[in-house]
Amino acid sequence: MRSLQTWLRPVVITLLMLSGLTLPASAQNPTGALLIQVNDPANALIINANVTAVDANGVEHKAAVNADGLYLIPRLAPGKYTLRVNAPGFAPLTAEEAEVVAGRTASLKLALSVELERQEVSVKPESGLSTEPGDNASAIILKGSDLDSLPDDEEDLGKALQILAGPSAGGEGGQFIVDGFSKAAVPPKSSIREVRINQNPFSAEYDHLGFGRIEIFTKPGTSKLHGQGFFNFSDESLNSRNPFAERRNPFQMRFFGGSLSGPVAANRASYFLDFDNRQVDDNAIINATVLDSSLNIFQLRQTVLTPQRRTNFGARLDDQLNKNNTLTARYQWSGFNIENAGVGDFSLLSKAFERSNTDQTLQVSETAVLGPTAVNVARLQYIHSQTQIDGDNTIPAVNVLDAFSGGGAQVGQSFRRTQRLEAQDFIMLAKGTHTVRFGGRLRYVSLTDSSPSNFGGTYTFSGGLAPELDAANQVVLDPQTGGPALVSITSIERYRRTLLFRQQGLTPEQIRALGGGAAQFSISAGNPEAHVWQYDLGLFVQDDWRVRPNLTLSAGLRYETQNNIHSPLNFAPRLSFAWGLGQRNGRPAQTVLRGGFGVYYDRLDEDWTLRARRYNGINQQQFIVPNPDFFPSIPSGSSIADAQQAQTVRPLDANLRAPYIMQVAFGVERRLRPNTTLSATFIGTRMLHGFRSRNINAPLPGTFTPDDPESGVRPFGNIGNIFQVESSARLNQEQLVVGLNSELSEKVGFNVLYTLNQVKNDALDAGIFPANSYDLTGEYGRSALDLRHRFALSGTFRAPFGINLNPFIVAFSSRPFNITIGRDLNGDAIFAERPAFATDLSKPGVIVTRFGAFDPNPEPGQRIIPRNYGNAPAFFMVNVRVSKVFTFGEAGGGGSAPAPPAAARTPQPQPGRPATAATAATAAAARPRGSGNGRPADKRYSMTFSLQVTNLLNHTNEATPVGNLSSPFFGTSLSLNGGLGFGGGGSSSAANRRLEAQVRFSF
Repeated sequence: MRSLQTWLRPVVITLLMLSGLTLPASAQNPTGALLIQVNDPANALIINANVTAVDANGVEHKAAVNADGLYLIPRLAPGKYTLRVNAPGFAPLTAEEAEVVAGRTASLKLALSVELERQEVSVKPESGLSTEPGDNASAIILKGSDLDSLPDDEEDLGKALQILAGPSAGGEGGQFIVDGFSKAAVPPKSSIREVRINQNPFSAEYDHLGFGRIEIFTKPGTSKLHGQGFFNFSDESLNSRNPFAERRNPFQMRFFGGSLSGPVAANRASYFLDFDNRQVDDNAIINATVLDSSLNIFQLRQTVLTPQRRTNFGARLDDQLNKNNTLTARYQWSGFNIENAGVGDFSLLSKAFERSNTDQTLQVSETAVLGPTAVNVARLQYIHSQTQIDGDNTIPAVNVLDAFSGGGAQVGQSFRRTQRLEAQDFIMLAKGTHTVRFGGRLRYVSLTDSSPSNFGGTYTFSGGLAPELDAANQVVLDPQTGGPALVSITSIERYRRTLLFRQQGLTPEQIRALGGGAAQFSISAGNPEAHVWQYDLGLFVQDDWRVRPNLTLSAGLRYETQNNIHSPLNFAPRLSFAWGLGQRNGRPAQTVLRGGFGVYYDRLDEDWTLRARRYNGINQQQFIVPNPDFFPSIPSGSSIADAQQAQTVRPLDANLRAPYIMQVAFGVERRLRPNTTLSATFIGTRMLHGFRSRNINAPLPGTFTPDDPESGVRPFGNIGNIFQVESSARLNQEQLVVGLNSELSEKVGFNVLYTLNQVKNDALDAGIFPANSYDLTGEYGRSALDLRHRFALSGTFRAPFGINLNPFIVAFSSRPFNITIGRDLNGDAIFAERPAFATDLSKPGVIVTRFGAFDPNPEPGQRIIPRNYGNAPAFFMVNVRVSKVFTFGEAGGGGSAPAPPAAARTPQPQPGRPATAATAATAAAARPRGSGNGRPADKRYSMTFSLQVTNLLNHTNEATPVGNLSSPFFGTSLSLNGGLGFGGGGSSSAANRRLEAQVRFSF
């Protein structure tokens, strides 16, 4: 009965909240509206234009800029209108026959050109597909109400956008570009005007893979005063219990903020301000195997409060300096603090530390019209970030592999200061049937980092083969041999034996003979502070040539280089085409074939250069001692050095080069009906010279005995481990991406994305080590990125009584994970060895699991299991936002109120080229989805009530299971798969299903 009450409680609360949303909507006047987006040749919004609609009687209707930077003309009688657009520095534009339908808001997108002659654009009811490079139907463009289906939290929002971008961008995920800048954080959702995903994938203007690129554009200021304020709230009483917690734990989230925009100088300058504060009293769940005071093994489940606080403030200024120059400046400040970080899963409370960081971003962009056919765009970005970490490293850490991690938090008193500078400049030239872009980007980063990591030392305990003990902890003899019977023991059992036999006064040698003793001790010493600076330069040229009205060819070349690695010849050619079929006699193409090929280069992150300089054996020393016999004493780094213990260094390979990525794509786009487009794209990706790490001074094969840490012949002598970063990895990926974008009606619109994906590689990034440093052939196989099937659906549905539904449905097939034995058998100090397939189930130590029978003690020549042999659980989640808008107050200004934004995937006119009849017709055919965050055009104020439900069906999505065979948790998931399927642990441990209520006031 109690469980039923627990389940019903949030349902009743939800129904009570929704009861206020089901009031009948007021009757609509039999009028329509026009919503126009005006872009410059650089595809940026123009917010100081004069937009007028003239009806059949010659009556003019003026438009005003709304809160999204769009021009709204409300309360228009049904019929056809002529649009006139004028802006300083641009040629006037006239678009004829824009049709207004009663009860609807027609959405158009027009581009002003720098051409001198007057333009006449006919807007026809028939629509087709464009062959412009930036109009690929496989792209996703989200704005207005399309964003309502996505999470409000910036971190979750970024993960959701990566899902929509697909798995085409490699191990680091999709690249985020904010207002044209890289390395910028995802801005608050309330400040986002538009998101473009996978648009123009083979443009030489961009350095990263085009499929997977996520471009975010922030809101500009407005010509009249607009603003909004919101408050979000969630509590454990609204949420379900986390299945990995023993009870429903206290949780509360409070999220509030707002924005304000308006003019600074009439018809010239405007501003946009935003602020938000998020307070989350979250929980971390410890799920570990530990020992009690009597050395009995038991499972510990504990919930720890992890309060988090985040504040954002942003300001943007748009200024039309003169008729030819426009300036945009944006400043963003973000602060974050979390207590009890580092706790959860295997990490006990003693590992907790506090982390705080602040980020400041300044972006300045200037667009200059250089002449009748040329536009120059210059951008400058400066980012200052500082992170402070406060942990206790005065006591050593104890890491019992995949059982528990206790002792001190070995982060110590750490800080990091990062300064990033990015400068861009490019020119666009429109000449006849050619549009040429050329320019470059220079990025510089300066990083100062102080990290006394592991200055207190860490003991590591692993499992393995050991004598069997009876209930009295006495050795069990094998009746056939008369010697000790050998069995596989877990890491926690080895730790228990170590403590038990120490209490009995046994020597370290005796303890190790009975299956005890630490497998490894590591400690660092020296100067904790290190500094690195790094730059990279990219130059490009791109030509988009309209060979025929239905055929566009694009060719480009990009050059990349960076310091800190010797890789000077990074030329990246790009080629693509778009061919419209059936375009004749003024009828636009209904089918477009697209294809392309591009070369891309990855950059070496500055963190790897910093690590190489830090652990060079001089600035900071790192020692790794196998099978230490001094547990639990903690020798200092200097005493270990005095004992001539070899160091561990982490250099970069002298021949390190940038990874070389080739991507080819071929796709078909088909307009099934007005406002419904189907696309299917095959994408093939091949990477060579990928980053990985390898111990190049590991003992030679066959020379190391695990029981004798001094054994082994090393290529460079007994100078210690050399963990070198090198460029020797490879990746092959094939994908079939099918997308469906539909505006079935003004009430229904959605995006559907399905990906059939296969990825094979031998290393994911520079932090991955092989199981055998001298044999890399066994590493090539299924990648952790090999999610075979991916499905995502987002959309907007207008339900009766004016209720909006915004679903976001995600489904993934199982993710591969690696199975290891949890021991170091080859002396390379890395616990990456995999077991062999068991051929004799009676052999001591063989482990039988649901994944198969494995031999953790393989003989020479025995077949080792492939990398990523296991399959993690699949993922399925249904999220939905339910909202209703109440409006009141007369507008008074006739058009100052915001209106529904344009629909997703509205085709873009080609920058630098006049808007054509085809692009204007396509834009006119698009319809807005619902009411978004706005309200009917004839009201001044609105109040929006919404309820965001995460994991509506309360489906349990388990994280990747433990892959260590010597762990008591092998094959078991210990937490939720958070982040909408990305990563292993959940971003929130509060609940399985979460409800978040919001109220928003806009004017």
